[in-house]
Amino acid sequence: MTYAHITGWGKCIPPASISNDEISTIVDTNDEWITTRTGIKSRRVSHVSTAELATVAAKHAIACAGIDPQEIDLVIVATCTPSTLVANTASLVQKDIGAKGAAAMDTNAACSGFLYALQAATAQIQAGMIKKAVVIAAERMTWCINWALRDSAVLFGDGAGAVVLEAKETPAGLLATKTGCDSEDRDILHISNFGTDLDKYHAFGPSNLLFEGREIFKRAVKGMSEACDDVLNQANLSLDDINVLVPHQANLRIIQAIQNRLNVPDNKVMVNIGQYGNTSAATIAIALCEAVEQGLIKPNDNIMSAAFGAGLTWAASYIKWGERVTPITISDATLPDCDKTGLELVEPSVKACLTKD
Repeated sequence: MTYAHITGWGKCIPPASISNDEISTIVDTNDEWITTRTGIKSRRVSHVSTAELATVAAKHAIACAGIDPQEIDLVIVATCTPSTLVANTASLVQKDIGAKGAAAMDTNAACSGFLYALQAATAQIQAGMIKKAVVIAAERMTWCINWALRDSAVLFGDGAGAVVLEAKETPAGLLATKTGCDSEDRDILHISNFGTDLDKYHAFGPSNLLFEGREIFKRAVKGMSEACDDVLNQANLSLDDINVLVPHQANLRIIQAIQNRLNVPDNKVMVNIGQYGNTSAATIAIALCEAVEQGLIKPNDNIMSAAFGAGLTWAASYIKWGERVTPITISDATLPDCDKTGLELVEPSVKACLTKD
């Protein structure tokens, strides 16, 4: 049987940030209110496009794997904030990383997007259709924020993460997964004024990123926990077999609730929401990369990951890590310099959202 090993990993973190104290100059909130409810202390703001974030993350992952970009058969970009819809964002990333001729597609499952994309690429490798893929999750969520809506304005940030998958004969990579969607309640988390349902000749103003926090909390914990149970049964594993939990970084309370429900100790859980906020599809990709960098993930570790997003999509995945936890080579890919602070980058959007007629 063929398996899709993760052989490369990389991330792209925008340099500009907005702290809780800084965000309190925009909306009626404070550091204590945000921290106690979400665990977030700061979030990053991108000065470049989603495609540029994705490209830098992919270049780091490709260098880490030590492969030539022209060997790549498939480029998937998981995002709900694409740079362009037509042509897709993945085609631009494919061009910019030098993966000439590779298939390129975007996938949108919101915060569950990385695990959905990982499943899709793994399935193609297991079926023998391709041998190498780069799976990228990249988001520019601050573009969507309506700064007049406090509850959602404090949550989101920008960033990207990526992994390289390669066909190999030994068991490793994504070995069990469960994805799904609770679509009957999709309206509790959505952007209401975006997409082709709108009259494009009528101005629709700032994005209305709407959600029902209590309902989302309950459904996120239940959905991700049950999906994790399903995956453990598929893989014939117990909770004691899991070395690392890498959950979607949406809210520290949700992470802790899942951790407690699965009975996973603190030293086995990857948490970085404090520095980045919720980067939607990119959270797990970035967290996976940082878990390796920080030594939390070790050779041959069993990793459980779970996500929940708009739709209401959900996913859980069991990943068997390979032997290597250090890069083969290191890329020098970086974003262009940013000469503005996070507050300065969002200032035009803030003015548009807060201006009264």
